[in-house]
Amino acid sequence: QVRLEESGGGLVQPGGSLTLSCEASGFTFGNYGSSWRRQVPGKEREFVAYISRTGDSLSYADSVKGRFTISRDNAKNTMYLQMNSLKPEDSAVYYCYCGGWWGQGTQVNVSS
Repeated sequence: QVRLEESGGGLVQPGGSLTLSCEASGFTFGNYGSSWRRQVPGKEREFVAYISRTGDSLSYADSVKGRFTISRDNAKNTMYLQMNSLKPEDSAVYYCYCGGWWGQGTQVNVSS
């Protein structure tokens, strides 16, 4: 059974940091590039960051460049998103996407 499980979301003050994790199971995680997407109510899900299957190719949305870092550990079947200098506009449900499958999402709220 394919499963992608995000964790690490929560409430943080502006300027703070969070690290999200996405643990994969039920398929060969290392065979696929993976990405983080996010969505706020009433808006379409948007791209945040992408990492190739080996981790040697990365890309970021302009809105998070220089603040967010995507990484992965294929031995642990896990992808990460280190988020620094968080802004209120980063508040959203964050989803991992890999191999055509979605996780259930984890809520990030940036507020004072």
